[in-house]
Amino acid sequence: MMDKLKVQEIKNIIDKLEEKEYLKYIDMMSKDNRESVKKLALGLSKKLDKSRIETERLIKLFEIEEHFIEKGNTLIGGIDEAGRGPLAGPVVAACVVLEKNPMIKKINDSKKISEKVREELFEEIKNNSISYGIGIADNNEIDSLNIYGATMLAMRRAIEMCDIKPDFILIDGNQAIKEISLPQKTVIQGDARCSSIACASILAKVTRDSLMKEYAKIYKVYGFEKHKGYGTLEHVDAIRKFGVTPIHRMSFLGKILEQN
Repeated sequence: MMDKLKVQEIKNIIDKLEEKEYLKYIDMMSKDNRESVKKLALGLSKKLDKSRIETERLIKLFEIEEHFIEKGNTLIGGIDEAGRGPLAGPVVAACVVLEKNPMIKKINDSKKISEKVREELFEEIKNNSISYGIGIADNNEIDSLNIYGATMLAMRRAIEMCDIKPDFILIDGNQAIKEISLPQKTVIQGDARCSSIACASILAKVTRDSLMKEYAKIYKVYGFEKHKGYGTLEHVDAIRKFGVTPIHRMSFLGKILEQN
């Protein structure tokens, strides 16, 4: 069959294959006398290996959830935040309750994947979750409560925003959420070790970045679309030159303002 097809025709076929068909076509192409077709077989074989490695990673990434599912918890919510460190803008938290290991390829700690991949995963995560919620604490709340208190507030709001509430939560880091009755477990480096927390980190990061891009349209000289409010040299120079905006965290700016 394959020997009657042109190389480009074969390439068009394998580009549309489902993974379950890879082995069949790898076998057929490997027997073809044409070196160009053998190279296509090799490429498809590498693609299959890469996919299998990703599948194994995703299975391992769900082990923590699996452990608590076996203990009788059915709705496990992963929680993470974005924006503790910036000089401007809100802190954003997300809570994601996943289906039983939905195997969403490429999910990882949001800091380890590109902005393009995060944005692609944003909708996929929402579409593959049982429920999700996003909570925001603005710069005024950060100044009033301090960043720790505001982060806890954003996390509680994220849980409240879930249409279907979790019955157990996993939190990135080592700080439990205060003032909630839900059973919870902190997970050090959870955004790299736990599927639901990784998903939450992506929702939180994409949401916050989108907000900062909108602020960049209002406060045009600060470069929020680039540094997202973090204390880069460009940002600090803009504060010294143009002053503060209504979204700056005054409690973070003491030393910078003293140097003016």
